[in-house]
Amino acid sequence: MQKKYHLDPDMLQRLPEIVKVYQLPSARKATIQVLNTFLPFLAMWTAIYLLIDYSIWLALPIALVNGFFLGRIFIIQHDCGHHSFTPSKQVNDTIGMAASLLTCIPYKYWARGHNFHHSHNGVLWEHRDIGDIPMLTVKEFQQMNWWGKFQYMVLRNGFVLFFIVPLVYIFFNNRLPLIQLKGFEMARRALWRSTALTLVFYAALVLTLGWKALIMHLTLVWIFGIIALWFFYIQHQHETAYKEWKDRWDYLRAAIQGSTYYKLPKIMHWLTGNIGYHHIHHLNPLVPNYELARCHRENPVFEKLANTLTFWDSLKCMFNKLWDEEQERMITFREYFRKYGNPGLAN
Repeated sequence: MQKKYHLDPDMLQRLPEIVKVYQLPSARKATIQVLNTFLPFLAMWTAIYLLIDYSIWLALPIALVNGFFLGRIFIIQHDCGHHSFTPSKQVNDTIGMAASLLTCIPYKYWARGHNFHHSHNGVLWEHRDIGDIPMLTVKEFQQMNWWGKFQYMVLRNGFVLFFIVPLVYIFFNNRLPLIQLKGFEMARRALWRSTALTLVFYAALVLTLGWKALIMHLTLVWIFGIIALWFFYIQHQHETAYKEWKDRWDYLRAAIQGSTYYKLPKIMHWLTGNIGYHHIHHLNPLVPNYELARCHRENPVFEKLANTLTFWDSLKCMFNKLWDEEQERMITFREYFRKYGNPGLAN
């Protein structure tokens, strides 16, 4: 079991001011990141395209690495959606739109849903799946009929969640205007424009380089989707997360306790755009990804407060399935059925 942190309310209140100092979008740093991300991605993309006819075994490892670079491109798109990547809103939007053509994730529609996630992270209400992975409480699961329980268990199966759901999320959830809440009107209109532009872009790709190029790129998108979903999953589905009903929800606790610090080697933080410093990102999404590591490093308080996960720790998160309100932690299906039995999944 992960360590259960007792958060000092006074310290929590000081964290926003600590993090605000790093709210520093830099045109220079953004330019460097665009160059050291997009150029290697395009170079490896070309190498895969040329190699794949000769040896898929030579192309595959390059494709795996390039999946991470596509993830890095997505982090740039993500920061542009927060308007934190460069000081210019127009430049952010231009870079974000360009990145979205490669990631296949619509820029403005996704950003609107993601910002909704930031303002409701960990809230136990009917819209908790917007920008997040569907998650039920023990009580909600108990009240479902056998078919509902079966569907939820299939969804939370490791193979389905990490290998099939990324494709559904990218090509279905983010290509249909499924979010009908007030305030999403402009985002829904932007989605149709993005879809039209994306179709034109990939039609041009096929006409220029053939179907091989499209299939190859969509494979890269799938690899990137697996990586991205894994990181997002462990950032909010860890055992000692924070989940609370709306009337008792607290933004600061949701940010620091409801997110993780994924403690990885420096090269992995670089490849994943520092998204492992997710506790800081949720405290202030206006901090650019290239400032997150420095913020964590220069403020030892985060070593004490953050839900720190190593890679080996994170593997255990795969088995977290339900939020137990009594214990205030995620539990496995095995724990649930051990406690409540398994009468054919029926109520």
